[in-house]
Amino acid sequence: MQATAILKYIHLSPQKGRLVADQIRGLPVAQALEVLQFSDKKAAKSLRKAVESAIANAEHNEGADVDELRVASVAVNGGPTMKRWRARAKGRVGRIKKRSSHIVVTVSDEVKTAVNVVASPKRTEEEK
Repeated sequence: MQATAILKYIHLSPQKGRLVADQIRGLPVAQALEVLQFSDKKAAKSLRKAVESAIANAEHNEGADVDELRVASVAVNGGPTMKRWRARAKGRVGRIKKRSSHIVVTVSDEVKTAVNVVASPKRTEEEK
């Protein structure tokens, strides 16, 4: 069972949002909320809101047990960029990009198992 929450048009640079998203990916939701609560980053507030919304969606729509949920995936994608300018010396213009983000958080109660990678057999001297 999976539940998703999407926040769009958040006034936050995607690059800065991904730094915080990487910290909570794969954690149990209680631990993820704790990490976001004590983070000093601006992105933590928006990500916390998205995680809480995904938990509520899982509990209400799917009837999931909150204690078993984990953050399955977190994506911070780029939204529209507002282009502004600032006057500079000698009549020139400095461009300012005000970036925005779309945040997608998926919580799941399924445990992902590691896939064993089988190495290819070594070639013998005859095959070379």
